[in-house]
Amino acid sequence: MMMFGLYAMDGTPPFHTIALHGMVRDQNGKKMSKSFGNVVNPLDWMDKYGSDALRFTLARGANPGVDVPIGEDWVQGSRNFANKIWNATRFALMNGATVEGPLPDASRMSSTDRWILSRLNSVVAEVDAYYEDYQFAKLSDALFHFAWDEVFDWYVELSKTTFQAGGEAAEVSKRVLGEVLDVTLRLLHPIVPFVTETLWTTLTGGESVVIASWPSAVFVPGADAPGGFRDADAEREIGTVQSVITEVRRFRADQGLQPGQRVPARLTLAGSALAAHEAAVRQLLRLQPEGDGFAATATLPVAGVEVALDLSGVIDFAAERKRLAKDLASAEKEKAQANAKLGNEAFLAKAPDQVVDKIRGRLAKADEDITRITAQLEKLPEA
Repeated sequence: MMMFGLYAMDGTPPFHTIALHGMVRDQNGKKMSKSFGNVVNPLDWMDKYGSDALRFTLARGANPGVDVPIGEDWVQGSRNFANKIWNATRFALMNGATVEGPLPDASRMSSTDRWILSRLNSVVAEVDAYYEDYQFAKLSDALFHFAWDEVFDWYVELSKTTFQAGGEAAEVSKRVLGEVLDVTLRLLHPIVPFVTETLWTTLTGGESVVIASWPSAVFVPGADAPGGFRDADAEREIGTVQSVITEVRRFRADQGLQPGQRVPARLTLAGSALAAHEAAVRQLLRLQPEGDGFAATATLPVAGVEVALDLSGVIDFAAERKRLAKDLASAEKEKAQANAKLGNEAFLAKAPDQVVDKIRGRLAKADEDITRITAQLEKLPEA
């Protein structure tokens, strides 16, 4: 067992250390040993990527009883996470996120605000339980996905149109964003103390997050809940918004559109809960109003709504159909080769299990590619 002590900013031991039970391996799965010459000096990674990045890497790998393959790419990914926390909090501060005053009444909040507060309470309870049980890998993973995926990639992005429009809705969202960041930074602090200390003191004006109270359930005025605020309806609504945006993004990528390329679109959202999110959906998907001469060349029914896109003048349909046909032929060839090997009894009798599993994986991937490319061809208008 290898122990990695994580020390507080003043050098004193914290309330826990991270224990990696089992063998520490390099990124190739080989046991780290001086005789193999593959031992890593953690101070080198600390100098290159920062102390927070190294700490978070060790925490995410702290699965008791499991051999831990640690590579430099792990630490680099953790450094990217620390940068994401910094940049997202900086954006929030520039747009007026605050912790001043009580949270607004639930009736004044948008469904996006209610969704993130509901999710925040779920994560507080989840992470608190993991800390109590010393499950550092699970709590690190939960915080990583909540902070990056839900707060930074979804809530902040969905709120940008609100901030731009200004008014009461923007003021409410600024207070909600401040609350979410305050709690998230305190939850992250034991693992990534340096960046969270700087950001938390800047956001709240507090003396130090080290002496701040541990996060507890968040309560919202006008929404009685014994265990903290929850809103299942808001979670379902934003889940639908995410489904629509994700599906259209996938279609855009499949058609070879650049992420920033604007496309005329008609959104059929009347009578849907998504109608209130049209401005945010258009902004995130780079969809401009349909305008005169709009002609839908692709229609995507997603989650009970319809998104019609006019790709004329944006895509060379003949060239795109030719490219997809070539990709389909390659996938079908890959499938035929994999089936031939898996159907050869002599090969199966001699081949190691890992080789057979690899070929089965190639077959599954080829089947997925054929299904995906065929669907793209069916959606693509004739040239």
